Amino acid sequence: MSCDARFTTYERLQPAGLFIIKKDQRREEYNRDKLLGGIRKACEKRPLPMGTIEKLVDEIAFELFEIGKAELPSTLIGDMVMAKLKNLDYIAYIRFASVYREFTDIKALKEEVDNLVTTQKETRLPGQLPLIPETQTSKRSKKHRLRG
Repeated sequence: MSCDARFTTYERLQPAGLFIIKKDQRREEYNRDKLLGGIRKACEKRPLPMGTIEKLVDEIAFELFEIGKAELPSTLIGDMVMAKLKNLDYIAYIRFASVYREFTDIKALKEEVDNLVTTQKETRLPGQLPLIPETQTSKRSKKHRLRG
């Protein structure tokens, strides 16, 4: 107190042990920081408001513990993250998907991006940046019309 430094503490409920069943059938205790780190990597250098990533992780943790099981598959967490990132930021979604889905070639990645572009045209969420800037898509469509 004498140095006049300011600090903040946050309290979180310490739930009963939750174990995550990994793809190779190992079991690890749920680690919020590990989840937060993975999502932060996917969202790195993206224009997201402060606190967005922490809120997303808190939402996922709440949903996981609300299920009420002692063990959950890691794929459930991955799918939850994918769904939330898809609604938050397309680039972060693709980054996370490339690791989570273990894309082995560019074709699989392209298919995922193509699916996003199709979805984006149908419904763009408020605040979501376009996957491909509108100027680039209009230039491409003009080129295709000229060639055709």
